[in-house]
Amino acid sequence: MAKLDARRVTAFLADPGAARLVLIFGEDTGLVRERGEVLSRAVAGDDPFRLVEVPREVAAKDAGLLAAEAATPALTGGRRLVRVRDATDGLANAAKAVLAGLGPGVVLLEAGSLDGRKGLRAALEKAGPEAAVIACYPESGAALEGSIASVLREYGVSAEPAALAWMAQRLGEDRLIMRRECEKVALYVGAGGQVTEEDALASLSEGSTLDLDAALLAATEGDAPRADRALDAAFAEGAAAVQVVRLAMRHVQRLEAASRAVARGAAPRDALDGLRPPIFFKSRPSFERALRLWGPEALAAAGAALLDAERATKTTGTPDTAVARAAVMGLAREAVRAKRGR
Repeated sequence: MAKLDARRVTAFLADPGAARLVLIFGEDTGLVRERGEVLSRAVAGDDPFRLVEVPREVAAKDAGLLAAEAATPALTGGRRLVRVRDATDGLANAAKAVLAGLGPGVVLLEAGSLDGRKGLRAALEKAGPEAAVIACYPESGAALEGSIASVLREYGVSAEPAALAWMAQRLGEDRLIMRRECEKVALYVGAGGQVTEEDALASLSEGSTLDLDAALLAATEGDAPRADRALDAAFAEGAAAVQVVRLAMRHVQRLEAASRAVARGAAPRDALDGLRPPIFFKSRPSFERALRLWGPEALAAAGAALLDAERATKTTGTPDTAVARAAVMGLAREAVRAKRGR
């Protein structure tokens, strides 16, 4: 089994079969946690005697501990689930001991990003059916919209396509945040209701993502002071530097797509209508003003600069907030120059 295909994940989490060691890892820590909870309930149910939490540091010091815990019968019968959060490559030997052991319990390792060329992932991805490796990568586009719709259905509501598109752009890539915000929207519209764009805006009008939207719209239409104030608000709300830069890249990419359509002869309104997901109706005037300032080549250059900024935010020791701010204000500076040159 080892590396599990994405299409098989849901069925596997509901019934892990003969698997005795499961590694769930990835950048989307919220999705890692959510999938871990699903597997935990499938194996141990609500029986506290069948669930064992082992601190990572303890498991790393004793390579045989996890295997011993998995081989210990539960007092109330059934399989035990032995869970380790925040796993690292330091548990590679412990994982190998589990695979060499007798079970019958399931060991669950939850981790962030891991290098597939060495350590824990490398050891498990080459294992047989007794191990499963599940990657949790951030969703975007149609996949993220589908997940939002699914979570909303859990809360008893549906959503218009335009509302799903709007929410997918603004809820970010962390599953826990997305689930919390979906619950907020569902409570706002009430059981059995349907979420509209206006409902989503009304119930999700607070928080760093909307401040970032305001900052990016202001920057690309050349309103530097407003962009700077919105950035301040976003950082005060807890926005991460890499989130700022990634949203800026998406914003610029959408503008570039519309700008290229205009260069081919489309009217600005038609060019914006062709963007998918659709532009939120309250943002259209700002997009139209930006289209008058930016050409395709300038936007392509801005996108390349933002890609460099994203790499810089991930470099150890780099003042990532300063990098993100400079990247956004760089957009504002270019837009101001374009205004002056008209």
